[in-house]
Amino acid sequence: MILTVTPNPSLDRTYEIPALERGAVLRATADRIDPGGKGVNVSRAVAAAGHRTLAVLPLGGPAGAALAGLLRDEGIDVAGVPVAGQTRSNIAVAEPDGTLTKINAAGPELTADESEALLATVGERSAGADWIACCGSLPRGLAPEWYAELVARAHRAGARIALDTSGPSLTAVLRERPDVVKPNAEELAQAVGRPLTTVGDAVTAAEELRSWGARAVLASLGADGQLLVDADGARFGSAPVAAVRSNVGAGDASLAGFLAAGGTGAVALAAAVAHGAAAVQLPGSLMPTPADLAPERVTVTAEAPLDRALTEPVPDPPAPRPHRPHGGTARKGARDE
Repeated sequence: MILTVTPNPSLDRTYEIPALERGAVLRATADRIDPGGKGVNVSRAVAAAGHRTLAVLPLGGPAGAALAGLLRDEGIDVAGVPVAGQTRSNIAVAEPDGTLTKINAAGPELTADESEALLATVGERSAGADWIACCGSLPRGLAPEWYAELVARAHRAGARIALDTSGPSLTAVLRERPDVVKPNAEELAQAVGRPLTTVGDAVTAAEELRSWGARAVLASLGADGQLLVDADGARFGSAPVAAVRSNVGAGDASLAGFLAAGGTGAVALAAAVAHGAAAVQLPGSLMPTPADLAPERVTVTAEAPLDRALTEPVPDPPAPRPHRPHGGTARKGARDE
């Protein structure tokens, strides 16, 4: 069973259009509404693969109730923490060439009591979980160190933890030695503060995160594939994709596949690649089922192609978003993403 934690969940509406034209009235060729948030997507992918999952998340207002209902419709157990604010709603616009434009709302600001209730719920519901996956940006009201506190508590209880976050939250959590962190290329470059232009650059950056505390790094390199860097060295996995329809949730599907396959080694990396490749060929944030996977098309090697240039290099890593206190209290900070 995989328990997921999504501190800033959402309702995600995706519109497919012929082309994005600023200032015009556009007619969608298709649209859908899905539960959103990185941890939520991990739960959805785990459930789609036929495994048990429990989603822990703050829920507020009608949007929160709708989100919980959609998750239960997908066979996901929900442990909702009531909050005073409204669960956010996001919009994505998808074009035929795979270009995706997203508008993400800020989400509610959590109080100190709501923050503690979320941590306590994870502790109460994590018994028997094979993995805890903590994913996504932090809402207003939670400091970057919030994930570090969650990992520390979970490790004291004997749980294994996977983290998919970025910016100050990623660097702050490394001191607690998370079992897996899952950055993409941009997040990896931002963490180490230097460009990534080759697979070798990504391997070196992942090794640096390990030196800071991460036990394993599962790095998504977009169209180039994925890296797994752990105590056994660096492995590289890739799979051909015929056409990209939407990359919303593809990284989350990868993490779900990785954890559902055990969360370690070449077999788990192959599952991560297969899930990610399947997800980008589906509409919106639809998660792949076993029928969508093509594991026979995945290649995993212990010899990472260090000199290969990245299809989407990160020549100038983005500067970390500053920590902006709210109300002068130590618990309140800016979102990560």
